[in-house]
Amino acid sequence: MTAMPAGGACLDAAAPSVVRFVDDWLGRAIEAIAALLMVVEVCLLFSGVVARYAFHHPIVWSDELAGSVFLWLGMLGAVIALRRGEHLAFNALSRRVSPRARWLLGSVVMAVVFVTLCMLLQPARDYVEDEGFAVLPNLGVPSSWRVSGIEVGVLLMLVTVGLQAARRGAFWLTVGGAVGVLALGALLWALGPWLGSIGNLNLFVFFVLIVGVAILVGVPIGFSFAIATLSYLGFTTHTPLSVVVNRLDQGMSQPLLLAIPMFIFLGLLIEVTGFARTIIALLAALMGFVRGGLYYVLLVAMLLVSGISGSKVADMAAVAPGLFPEMRRRGAKDGDLTALLACSAAMADTIPPSIVLITLGSVTGLSIASLFTAGLLPALVLAVALAAITFVQTRSEPPPEESRPDWARIGKLLIPAIPAIALPFVIRWAVVEGVATATEVSTIGIVYALVVGILLYRPLQWRRFYPVLVEAAALSGAILFVIGTATGMAWALTQSGFSANLARTMTALSGGAYGFLAITIVVFVLLGNILEGIPAILLFAPLLLPVSHAFGINDLHYAMVVVIAMSIGLFSPPFGIGFYAACAIGKVSPDEVIGHMWRYLAALVAGLIVIAAVPWFSTALLKP
Repeated sequence: MTAMPAGGACLDAAAPSVVRFVDDWLGRAIEAIAALLMVVEVCLLFSGVVARYAFHHPIVWSDELAGSVFLWLGMLGAVIALRRGEHLAFNALSRRVSPRARWLLGSVVMAVVFVTLCMLLQPARDYVEDEGFAVLPNLGVPSSWRVSGIEVGVLLMLVTVGLQAARRGAFWLTVGGAVGVLALGALLWALGPWLGSIGNLNLFVFFVLIVGVAILVGVPIGFSFAIATLSYLGFTTHTPLSVVVNRLDQGMSQPLLLAIPMFIFLGLLIEVTGFARTIIALLAALMGFVRGGLYYVLLVAMLLVSGISGSKVADMAAVAPGLFPEMRRRGAKDGDLTALLACSAAMADTIPPSIVLITLGSVTGLSIASLFTAGLLPALVLAVALAAITFVQTRSEPPPEESRPDWARIGKLLIPAIPAIALPFVIRWAVVEGVATATEVSTIGIVYALVVGILLYRPLQWRRFYPVLVEAAALSGAILFVIGTATGMAWALTQSGFSANLARTMTALSGGAYGFLAITIVVFVLLGNILEGIPAILLFAPLLLPVSHAFGINDLHYAMVVVIAMSIGLFSPPFGIGFYAACAIGKVSPDEVIGHMWRYLAALVAGLIVIAAVPWFSTALLKP
């Protein structure tokens, strides 16, 4: 949800002590359980790899148990994200209003979230009862044990909304807002016969107006998708709402998505263990004597770190603290640094193990390994484009103090940096050699990072691991909840016949394959900017990929164009969430950054056009 508005601390102090006690106690309990489940998940996946590869005796029940733990982890992570205000949301409106209006807007958001959860609760209960008749074959327990995590998660989120509203002094205002939302629902129910009579035009009401208004006021994207889908099915069809929960389960339980919390945890872990620090120190020593050398270090560091973490936010958070102070000392402008940081994050979204590529593969059926391979050269093309802009920009700068590399210092930094640089190659080797799947390989990286960190790097601060586990659970829950609700929304759109109509319309467009690619670029840049990256991929990539077949476009080539276009939108002002994340990490006002963004964005767009026009960049490394 949106963050607590200004003045929230005073409202919190005025809240009854019992409310604060219950909220704090419940929050700590949920975080502890989620952190424990993260550890259990890592142990399960890694033990499965060891048992299969080292002992040639796979643990037959480990996948089922890991999947069950994963669903519970995702829902508890969604609860933590809701409590912390970390669900993916569009907050541009709330940032531009007064504190009082922001507080009122936050209460409206809470009201919409509360109503959405109320609408989900009974269908979740019905779904759990239905799953009680099925049995997990290897574990021999009812499937309801697994999916009860959805019901528990929805219930805990309901309680969380109530407690948070009380702490903000907005409980009755939230209740009033919920009544208003229910009144709008009653109006839609009364208009049900008319909505049914207008055919697919009713999709505009539910999936454009309702979703658009909800996102605009700051309702988290996952909840916006959920309330629109529940309203559409409830008011215009006779489909039981438990289908939405089924789609939520299917969306969140895909085995490939297990990689998301694991790679997020790995991305956070590399900062704790010192991996990113050693890589950046070596690169800075190698390039410090070149005019604008640290700009190139930033680009290379983002490429290397992306290959470790898979999370754009984790990438930026790992690189910026190590480079920005020295770059500022050399005269670099804060806005320019942050602009390059944002665009280099967009550049590296196709570097494996990108979470976006994993998500795309899970919803389209494309091979994750092939996507990982196909993404390498496109990322290099974009890196060259950004490097060219950097070269032009920095050639007029005065030369750095160092006129030549300090080989003695480089030698001292190289030895500790080798294990950190090797981590992306260890991950890729494990996948290529069949040691682990794309889902399991993250645990190899986690264990590798822990062992190297303990043996070679600074003494590990174990007290920092618990917050990292909780943060990984929260971020994973926020992403997975969007995936689950977007899966339900995509199913509703497909059942309505929208996808077939879209396919016919897109196929009829003139311009052939290149015209379709041009339209794809424009659409996904806009969607990435307004909607956020993963939801845009989830909703539209499965619909448009079959259309690309009609134009003879290679699947992996089209996937690279979609992901890069979405990434450019995600890190572009004025609405891109990634852009504001980069500003927050760089500790710079967005107003200082926007003026510097355009030249870097122009370089990315030019690189994307080259990638779209030349399929070879996406397919050259693939085995015939």
